[in-house]
This record gives sequence, C-alpha cells and structure tokens, in this order.
Amino acid sequence: MKKILILTANPKNTSLLRLGDEVREIQAALDRSKKRDQFEIVTHWAVRVDDLQPILLDRTPDIVHFSGHGGGSQGLALENELGEMQLVSSTALAGLFKLFKADVECVFLNACYSEEQAKAIYQHINCVVGMNQAIGDIAAIKFAKGFYQALGTDRTYKDAFEFGCNLIDLQSIPESSTPVIKLRKPPQVRHKQVQSERVKAVSPSTGTTRVFISYRSQSPDRELAQQFFQALTVAGYEAFMAGESIRLGETWPQRIDAELERSDYFLLLLSEQSAVSEMVTEEVRRAKRWRDSRAEQRPTILPIRVNFPMNSPLNYDLRGYLQNIQQRQWQSPLDTPALIQEVLTLLSTGHPPAIVTSEPVIPYEDSPDHPPLPVAEPEVYREPGGSVPLTSGLYIERPPKETDCYREIVQSGALIRIKAPRQMGKTSLMARVLNYAKEQGYQAIPISFQRADNKLFTNLDQFLRWFCEQIGRRLKRLNQLEDYWKGDNSKDKCITYLEECILEEIDSPIALGLDEVDLVFPHREVADDFFGLLRSWYEAARYGDASSDLWAKLRLVVVHSTEAYIPLNINQSPFNVGMTVELPEFNSNQVQDLAQRYGLNWGRQQVEQLVKLVGGHPYLVRKALYHLRRQDVTLEQLLLEAPTEAGIYIDHLRRHLLNLQCYPELTEALRQVAIKSKPTELNSKSAFKLESMGLVSLQGNQSMIRCDLYRSYFRDHLQDKG
Repeated sequence: MKKILILTANPKNTSLLRLGDEVREIQAALDRSKKRDQFEIVTHWAVRVDDLQPILLDRTPDIVHFSGHGGGSQGLALENELGEMQLVSSTALAGLFKLFKADVECVFLNACYSEEQAKAIYQHINCVVGMNQAIGDIAAIKFAKGFYQALGTDRTYKDAFEFGCNLIDLQSIPESSTPVIKLRKPPQVRHKQVQSERVKAVSPSTGTTRVFISYRSQSPDRELAQQFFQALTVAGYEAFMAGESIRLGETWPQRIDAELERSDYFLLLLSEQSAVSEMVTEEVRRAKRWRDSRAEQRPTILPIRVNFPMNSPLNYDLRGYLQNIQQRQWQSPLDTPALIQEVLTLLSTGHPPAIVTSEPVIPYEDSPDHPPLPVAEPEVYREPGGSVPLTSGLYIERPPKETDCYREIVQSGALIRIKAPRQMGKTSLMARVLNYAKEQGYQAIPISFQRADNKLFTNLDQFLRWFCEQIGRRLKRLNQLEDYWKGDNSKDKCITYLEECILEEIDSPIALGLDEVDLVFPHREVADDFFGLLRSWYEAARYGDASSDLWAKLRLVVVHSTEAYIPLNINQSPFNVGMTVELPEFNSNQVQDLAQRYGLNWGRQQVEQLVKLVGGHPYLVRKALYHLRRQDVTLEQLLLEAPTEAGIYIDHLRRHLLNLQCYPELTEALRQVAIKSKPTELNSKSAFKLESMGLVSLQGNQSMIRCDLYRSYFRDHLQDKG
C-alpha cells in the first residue's frame, strides 16, 4: 500500500488558499480509481516547522505532498507557534529528505515558486514536482487531481505529471507550463496485477520490487542472508536486510515496520534459532497480516529452512502462519546457488509458489534440554507440545488458580475467562482445565482462533459457520451443518445447530476451550454479536429460560491476551462475564522450584537476582534457566548482558519496542516510568495499556516498571523527544 502524506500550511499572515478543496479532490480522485485499495492518505493541517521530523518519522510515507505558499529562493512557508509564517530554506529541506531517501519515492510541492526547493530535494529523492512561478488555486487543484487520478490507475509518476498538466489545459487555464518535474531514469512505477490478482514482479531494470530478508544474526543464517542480499541487489531488486540496510542512528522499529509494509516478498530464513525467536515470529505475523489484507496478497512469503528439517517443531503461531506455504531447505553452501536462482526466477516471472498441504510435525517434548517456545501450544490432545504440555514436569502451579478453575468447570453453564499478557501461561492453564473436564467424562474441545482465516473476522455468517464446523467436526456431526445453515439470521442458525444437533444429542457436558479470542476484538462487526452469543448462553444456563437444561451442558474456557486491549477504546470492554482468572507472575519460591527442576541447585541469592532482573515472568524465567543449565552463560553474564543486543532476551525486547512505536503516547509514558526509580503517576489510559502489555505494574494510581530488564532496555532505547 502506498502512503500519501499531505502536509498543509496557510499561515494567518498569508493569503487564504483553498487547501481543503485540494485535499478533497485528491481523496475523491483516488476513491474513484480502480486501485483505490492500494493507497492510504494521511493529512496534517497547519504544519509547523517542528512538526516535520516527527510526522515523517511516525508516518513513513511513500509520497509527501505539500500544499501551501512558496517563497522562491527564501523557501517554503510553514507556521510557527503563533500560526504565522516561518520560511524553511531549500538547503534545510534537502537535508530533511536526505534522512528519508530510503522511504520516500516522490515529493510534490504544490506551492508557488517551489522549483528551487524541488531542485534541492531532487539530490536525494528520485521524483520531485514543483512550480516554476506562481500558480492559481484552481490550476493547483486541477493539477493535483489529474496527477493522483492517473497514479490510481497504475500510471508512472511521469505519466501522472502529464495527466495533471493536461487537466489544466482541459479547463482552459493558461498555467499548464507552471508545474515542473525532476525525475531520475528509470522512474518508480506502479505495475498491473496478473490475472491471479497477485502483483507480478517487475523487471529487474526498474528496481522497484522489494524483498524483506528475515534472518537471525548468527552463522550460517547471516552469511546466507548476505548472499541473497547481494544477489538480489545485483539483479536490480531492492533488498532489505537489517544488518546491511539500517544506518547508524536510524529508528530501528519504525524502519522494520515500514519495510515490512512496503515489501513485495518476505524471504524467511528459518533455522532452529529463528524458530524460537519472538522477533522472527512477530515479523512473520506482520507480513501475513499485510498479505491477507490486500487483494494482491503482498508480500509473498518465501520460507527456507536453514539446517532445520521439515519435520522439526515450530511454535504454534509460526505453524499457522506458514500453513500450506511451499518451503525449501538449505543444508550446506552447495544448496545456495540453486536457491538464489529459484528466488530470482520467481521474482522475474511473478508466479506465486505452489500451495502445499502442511507437513506433519513431530510432537514437541518439553524438557529442560529444549528451549521454551515463545508461543504456547493450544492443541491439547493432538500434536502435544509447546511451552508446557500436560505431561511436562516443568509446569508450575500458581495456587489457587488451578483449583478455582477445576471447581468452576464442573458447574452448570460455567464460563472461565483466562487473561494475561503474552507468554504468561494462559494456554497451558486452559489445557489443564480441559484435561480435568475430560477426566470428569466431559467432551473437551480446544478451538484456536488462530486457525481462522482473517476474512472470517469481517463476516459474521462465515465466522459463526466456521465456529460450528470446529465443534461439529470434533463430535463427528459435521454432515448435518448444511441442513441448518439456511436463512439470513446467522446467530439463529448457530443457536439452532448447537441446540438441536449437538446439545440435544449428547449426554455428557461439553467443555469448549476458546484460545486467542483476542483476534476477534478489533473486528466490531463480528465481535459484538459473537460475544453477545457467548453471554446469552452463559445467562441462559445460569438464570433460566426454556432451553436452560441444554445450555447448562456447555462449559466455556475463554483465553485472551490483554495486549489486545492496546488498540481498543479503554472504555470498550470486549467481554466481561463469567469467572475472571488473571495469571500472576511466579513468586520467588516458584522460581526456586522451577530452577531445581532444571537441575540448578540455587540458593535464595541467585533466585532473587533472577527475579530482580525479569520479575517472575514465566517465559523469561524459563528461558534464563534453560541457558544457565546448558552453561551457555553464567548468571553473572546473564545479568550483565540481558538488556543488550548480545543478550538472550533481545528478540523479546525488540518485539515490545516494535509494538510501542505504533503508539507515541505509550512510548513517552513508558519512558517516564523507566527513567524513575520510584512509582510514577500516569494518565489512566496509558497506565492501563502498559499494564496490559506486561511492562508496568500498578500500585494504586501509580505505575512501576516491571523489572530491571525492561528498565535498562527502554531507558536506553526510548529517547526523550523533547
């Protein structure tokens, strides 16, 4: 998707311009175009000089459009703090866009006498449009309209410029020679889709196809990534590899996110180390999110297993993201030339890789000798594995949570809601609750919403049908679903199927474990109705109606991450009925117990040092104990290196940093907490959301950083923007 950033300025001591009309015409032109879904417009009004850097850093646009007054050799007119004119020189503007030359494709200066600024910016940006003299409001608006409506039909920047000039002529306005374009050859272009609705890879000579290379910075991953980077660059493609592409001083999380959004292909080098990397999983998740949200399904994901057999275990998220995607295997440098050639051929033809059925996965045996996976495994009875399987000796109980859940699941119409930040053990607890229900003779059915296609979350009828299919398939009653799925009322179809085909036909209760339901939260068109259904079933069983006996057989365990609250309105609670179970961190005694299970004969001092570093975060504690048991590091080294790039937690920390960069208000709030050694008062919204991410703990109305690991890392990486 191309992001167009429109910056406007009409200082109060300058003549009035029709900036609103210009923005509306641009928006309307793109809305009418056949490629409208491939553009996003972001507008900032009354821009001040101090706004330029933060806006460009935050928005990472492909096209920057300025509407306002120009002052020729004196510069462009922006606003100062009083709303009056402040001129920005050509040299300063050139220096600004030099910092963003890796991101910005085109700068459009729709302002009088802006050719001088265009020439200066053109030193660093491939396409710049300016005006060689004064231009009237109507001509400026028509030129912009013609330019963007041409871009919206896959025209090049040069073509779009000519369409803009022609639209001025068509209006019989004698100003079509006023706009000028500075354009390097070959131009950056848009390319038409192939019939399969994918974007065909462009000719290497255009240099516009972008490939994001995801890899771990160790051998042989790093060397293989460098070989791909060099081969792609030589062939004329634009390759991104963090170690080669991110410059010193550049904002790392924003660059990663921008490159993922812009990429046409996502080359995933998947080794044993990257398979347990939080950051790699997060990159794949974002790449899949962009692919699923676009008609052209971009970026195409290209996984290559690096000394990592096809039947080796993946965490549940990665397995879901890569389901049915063709994978290749690298076993030695002898494989490199053929793999590089295969990727180059695919890019040159634009043909998508073949779709394959998912390979079988070896069950993951959890023991101190295996690294803990960053994402728990929701499948309880099939393909057991993940963080803490039922058979594992590494599961640490957190009384009275387990006992409370066991007591509740046997109650008629029980609804247990397990919530916590990521990696706190929610799915592991759900597995034990379902297993307890199974031991009582119940039908226990785990359903992970990770298995639902993204498109289902925007269509209630399809979503509820998928939900019923999951239940019917496990109970061998799927063949009857088609008879029930007729008519327009989706909720009524779901209720009738469950009542007549499931609940009436079974004698024992059903325990449904609904994992990762937070995937539904952002989609209000489905979330409100679905959670309303769950609430109605719970209330029917508890408070009585004609079907109470049926719904009393249904027991629900609903699991969601509190990190899903971050983009939501703080007052918009997604689901708040039933028994709430909030998972706490491990206490010192539990950490010591787990250390003993890892074969570490620790005293109280070592335990307290680890707890001070990572709190009692279950995943972070287990990760430390795993590496300490293997003698990869000593405790002293761990304490020293943990918040650094060399530490074992760098992927975990980078994932949080990447997520924070989307929310400047939260970033600043966390910085305030990280730099202080005592509790800090934040606004209620920021405090709630940072706690939901697991980064702070609340003490009354004040917030405290969770642990020394977070304090050290975020204090160093969240710079004061003031």
